[in-house]
Amino acid sequence: MNELTRRDEMSLAGAALRGAPWKTAAITGTAASAASFVMAVIGGEESLTWSASLGIGLFALIAAIGAVGKPEVGDRVTRQARLWALRRPWRFALYPALGAATLMYPVQLILDGEGVFGAALDALQGGVVVYLVTALAALVMRGRGQRSLPEGR
Repeated sequence: MNELTRRDEMSLAGAALRGAPWKTAAITGTAASAASFVMAVIGGEESLTWSASLGIGLFALIAAIGAVGKPEVGDRVTRQARLWALRRPWRFALYPALGAATLMYPVQLILDGEGVFGAALDALQGGVVVYLVTALAALVMRGRGQRSLPEGR
Protein backbone atom coordinates (compact mmCIF):
# COMPACT_ATOMS: atom_id res chain seq x y z
CA MET A 1 0.00 0.00 0.00
CA ASN A 2 1.43 3.35 -0.99
CA GLU A 3 1.56 5.95 1.72
CA LEU A 4 1.03 9.54 0.70
CA THR A 5 3.64 12.16 1.41
CA ARG A 6 2.70 15.46 3.03
CA ARG A 7 3.05 17.08 -0.36
CA ASP A 8 0.57 14.59 -1.86
CA GLU A 9 -1.84 15.17 1.01
CA MET A 10 -1.57 18.93 0.55
CA SER A 11 -2.32 18.52 -3.15
CA LEU A 12 -5.34 16.36 -2.38
CA ALA A 13 -6.62 18.81 0.23
CA GLY A 14 -6.19 21.65 -2.25
CA ALA A 15 -8.02 19.70 -4.93
CA ALA A 16 -10.82 18.91 -2.46
CA LEU A 17 -11.10 22.61 -1.65
CA ARG A 18 -11.38 23.48 -5.34
CA GLY A 19 -14.93 24.52 -5.91
CA ALA A 20 -15.53 25.27 -2.24
CA PRO A 21 -18.21 27.89 -1.60
CA TRP A 22 -15.64 30.70 -1.38
CA LYS A 23 -18.10 33.53 -1.95
CA THR A 24 -20.48 32.20 0.71
CA ALA A 25 -17.57 31.68 3.09
CA ALA A 26 -16.28 35.23 2.54
CA ILE A 27 -19.71 36.81 2.96
CA THR A 28 -20.47 34.80 6.09
CA GLY A 29 -17.05 35.45 7.63
CA THR A 30 -17.30 39.16 6.92
CA ALA A 31 -20.87 39.42 8.21
CA ALA A 32 -20.05 37.50 11.40
CA SER A 33 -16.96 39.62 11.96
CA ALA A 34 -18.91 42.86 11.48
CA ALA A 35 -21.78 41.70 13.69
CA SER A 36 -19.37 40.61 16.40
CA PHE A 37 -17.59 43.96 16.32
CA VAL A 38 -20.85 45.93 16.42
CA MET A 39 -22.10 43.86 19.36
CA ALA A 40 -18.78 44.39 21.15
CA VAL A 41 -18.98 48.16 20.61
CA ILE A 42 -22.55 48.21 21.92
CA GLY A 43 -21.44 46.18 24.94
CA GLY A 44 -18.52 48.53 25.56
CA GLU A 45 -15.79 45.95 24.93
CA GLU A 46 -14.32 46.69 21.53
CA SER A 47 -12.29 43.78 20.26
CA LEU A 48 -11.34 44.06 16.63
CA THR A 49 -8.94 41.15 17.08
CA TRP A 50 -11.65 38.77 18.28
CA SER A 51 -14.03 39.89 15.53
CA ALA A 52 -11.45 39.47 12.77
CA SER A 53 -10.36 36.05 14.08
CA LEU A 54 -13.99 34.93 14.27
CA GLY A 55 -14.50 35.95 10.65
CA ILE A 56 -11.35 34.14 9.53
CA GLY A 57 -12.35 31.01 11.43
CA LEU A 58 -15.85 30.97 9.96
CA PHE A 59 -14.44 31.61 6.49
CA ALA A 60 -12.16 28.57 6.77
CA LEU A 61 -14.86 26.37 8.30
CA ILE A 62 -17.51 27.14 5.71
CA ALA A 63 -15.07 26.70 2.83
CA ALA A 64 -13.76 23.36 4.15
CA ILE A 65 -17.11 21.90 5.16
CA GLY A 66 -18.76 23.13 1.97
CA ALA A 67 -16.03 21.53 -0.10
CA VAL A 68 -16.63 18.04 1.28
CA GLY A 69 -20.38 18.47 1.70
CA LYS A 70 -21.11 17.38 -1.87
CA PRO A 71 -18.49 14.78 -2.80
CA GLU A 72 -20.27 13.84 -6.02
CA VAL A 73 -20.07 17.39 -7.47
CA GLY A 74 -17.15 18.55 -9.60
CA ASP A 75 -14.75 17.03 -12.06
CA ARG A 76 -13.20 13.59 -11.54
CA VAL A 77 -10.10 14.88 -9.74
CA THR A 78 -12.15 17.05 -7.39
CA ARG A 79 -14.55 14.20 -6.60
CA GLN A 80 -11.69 11.80 -5.86
CA ALA A 81 -9.97 14.38 -3.65
CA ARG A 82 -13.21 15.02 -1.75
CA LEU A 83 -13.68 11.30 -1.22
CA TRP A 84 -10.10 11.14 0.12
CA ALA A 85 -10.99 14.00 2.49
CA LEU A 86 -14.04 12.12 3.73
CA ARG A 87 -12.01 8.94 4.24
CA ARG A 88 -9.31 10.82 6.14
CA PRO A 89 -11.06 13.76 7.81
CA TRP A 90 -8.35 14.33 10.41
CA ARG A 91 -5.68 14.71 7.75
CA PHE A 92 -7.86 16.88 5.51
CA ALA A 93 -8.84 19.20 8.38
CA LEU A 94 -5.20 19.97 9.06
CA TYR A 95 -4.86 22.09 5.92
CA PRO A 96 -7.83 24.48 6.40
CA ALA A 97 -6.77 24.80 10.05
CA LEU A 98 -3.22 25.73 9.06
CA GLY A 99 -4.61 28.26 6.60
CA ALA A 100 -6.84 29.81 9.25
CA ALA A 101 -4.02 29.97 11.80
CA THR A 102 -1.74 31.55 9.21
CA LEU A 103 -4.33 34.24 8.49
CA MET A 104 -5.04 34.79 12.19
CA TYR A 105 -1.39 35.25 13.15
CA PRO A 106 -0.82 38.71 11.61
CA VAL A 107 -4.20 39.86 12.91
CA GLN A 108 -3.23 38.78 16.41
CA LEU A 109 0.27 40.21 16.08
CA ILE A 110 -0.73 43.62 14.75
CA LEU A 111 -4.05 44.27 16.46
CA ASP A 112 -3.65 42.51 19.80
CA GLY A 113 -0.17 43.65 20.74
CA GLU A 114 0.65 40.50 22.76
CA GLY A 115 3.95 39.97 21.02
CA VAL A 116 5.23 37.28 18.71
CA PHE A 117 4.65 34.30 21.01
CA GLY A 118 1.29 35.46 22.37
CA ALA A 119 0.02 36.05 18.85
CA ALA A 120 1.28 32.64 17.76
CA LEU A 121 -0.48 30.95 20.69
CA ASP A 122 -3.76 32.76 19.97
CA ALA A 123 -3.57 31.90 16.26
CA LEU A 124 -2.75 28.29 17.12
CA GLN A 125 -5.81 28.11 19.38
CA GLY A 126 -8.00 29.42 16.57
CA GLY A 127 -6.48 26.89 14.19
CA VAL A 128 -7.17 24.06 16.63
CA VAL A 129 -10.84 25.05 16.79
CA VAL A 130 -11.06 25.07 12.98
CA TYR A 131 -9.27 21.70 12.88
CA LEU A 132 -11.59 20.01 15.36
CA VAL A 133 -14.83 21.38 13.93
CA THR A 134 -13.81 20.62 10.34
CA ALA A 135 -12.71 17.07 11.14
CA LEU A 136 -15.82 16.31 13.19
CA ALA A 137 -18.11 17.73 10.50
CA ALA A 138 -16.31 15.65 7.84
CA LEU A 139 -16.73 12.56 10.03
CA VAL A 140 -20.45 13.23 10.24
CA MET A 141 -20.65 13.79 6.48
CA ARG A 142 -18.63 10.67 5.78
CA GLY A 143 -21.87 8.76 5.26
CA ARG A 144 -22.67 10.91 2.23
CA GLY A 145 -19.56 9.68 0.50
CA GLN A 146 -19.86 6.02 1.54
CA ARG A 147 -21.86 5.06 -1.52
CA SER A 148 -19.13 6.57 -3.70
CA LEU A 149 -16.18 5.06 -1.83
CA PRO A 150 -14.36 2.29 -3.65
CA GLU A 151 -14.38 -1.07 -1.88
CA GLY A 152 -11.34 -1.86 0.24
CA ARG A 153 -10.40 1.73 0.97
